[in-house]
Amino acid sequence: MIIVITGPTCLGKSETAFELAKAIDAEIVNGDAFQCYKEMNIGVAKPPKEYLKEIPHHLYSFVDVDHNYSIAEYQQNLRKCIDEIVSRGKNVIIVGGSGLYIRSALYDYDFKENNIVDMSKYEKMDNRTLHDELRKIDPIEAEKIHMNNRKRVLRAIEIYLSSGETKSSLIEKQDHKLIYDAKFFVRDMDREVLYQNIGQRVDKMIKKGLVDEVKNLYREYGDKPQAFQAIGYKEIISYFKGEINLENAIELIKKNTRNYAKRQLTYIRHQFPVTFYQDSRDLLEIIKHE
Repeated sequence: MIIVITGPTCLGKSETAFELAKAIDAEIVNGDAFQCYKEMNIGVAKPPKEYLKEIPHHLYSFVDVDHNYSIAEYQQNLRKCIDEIVSRGKNVIIVGGSGLYIRSALYDYDFKENNIVDMSKYEKMDNRTLHDELRKIDPIEAEKIHMNNRKRVLRAIEIYLSSGETKSSLIEKQDHKLIYDAKFFVRDMDREVLYQNIGQRVDKMIKKGLVDEVKNLYREYGDKPQAFQAIGYKEIISYFKGEINLENAIELIKKNTRNYAKRQLTYIRHQFPVTFYQDSRDLLEIIKHE
């Protein structure tokens, strides 16, 4: 059995996955684009250490911060994890809100080996100029990607430069059928409650030492790693660079997280056959009757 607990940030996905894993004899696999990085902890809200001790967790804290971990790598890693866990007679719970990563691994996405290209010209562009470049290359994909989603814009340009084909044309050629017997679940939560949770989580992260965590990473790696595009890191780095004050950085984290949550829910609703649940107990009952 493969269970995917997904949806926007701050729904309590890690807690639900932990409770469910104990109930159905499952192991947990990361479905978040940033929880894979070793030195990023507070800002990406990794599962508590006690969870990791009691239930096997996979694909957490295993990638160096200065490595640009790709969707293609995640696809390979997740599929390998699924095979290994199933071979042990265990169920699999994938938990996280990075819908594109999860979809790439569970559906028949084909990532071809392409030529390595020099992206330095594009990496120096501001977000608007970069998005305009993508619009010239691949207007269909440009319509799908928000201008501020720099990582995805760069990736779409890189695909074209390395393969000679636009991302949208490559996607059109693939069926994108689900290749695993997976069930997708999202917790049903009132949007105002979700936004309150987001604000509270950000405040807790600051109290737990997010600023110091980012300071240490910024001192060691600068602002270049792709990983530092994670919400909570890029805003604090802007503070250290003197672009905004700390109060504004914190408010920007909350605002960006709310906007990201809206985009997550929209994507997931359109890309996965989701079932909504109320809490861990409700989810367990649903699964029992599947």
